[in-house]
Amino acid sequence: MSDRTADGRAPSPDAYAKALGVRLRAVRTQQHLSLHGVERKSGGRWKAVVVGSYERGDRAVSVQRLAELATFYGVAVSDLLPPDGGALSGASSTPPLARIVLNVERVAALEDTNADILRRFTAAIQRQRGEVGNHSMPVRHGDLGTLALMYDTSVEALTERLVRWQVLAPESVIVDSAP
Repeated sequence: MSDRTADGRAPSPDAYAKALGVRLRAVRTQQHLSLHGVERKSGGRWKAVVVGSYERGDRAVSVQRLAELATFYGVAVSDLLPPDGGALSGASSTPPLARIVLNVERVAALEDTNADILRRFTAAIQRQRGEVGNHSMPVRHGDLGTLALMYDTSVEALTERLVRWQVLAPESVIVDSAP
């Protein structure tokens, strides 16, 4: 991991904590675990509130605890660390969509084989929020970052894919980022 951003400045601890949290959430969701699922599966060793605070970047995680969490998830510690030049680089611009709202029925109807991740993600978020049965679902910016990681792409490329798939609800707000 580089200890400098693209413009030569050291990354702020808050920015690193947020980027680390995005990675932690991505690994957890790839394993189809909710925060409470982590607590249940670990027999209470990993409390949902603690893991959630790590994922939001609200609480610092020690190297020892990060290694233990990697072991619990069955991944290398490096899989939990933000990629070089990722969220810390400052190279990422504002996402092309300022407000993302998914049309849940269109997501469910997608026939593209690459849409399976989006369908599972949408269903999991709806269950987590207790919004099963709603026809639209706002996507928080942090969740959008997690979804982009799951597709191994940028937030910008993911939003372009969502537009191409025509799964955005009318409440979505498109921001033209062109100069």
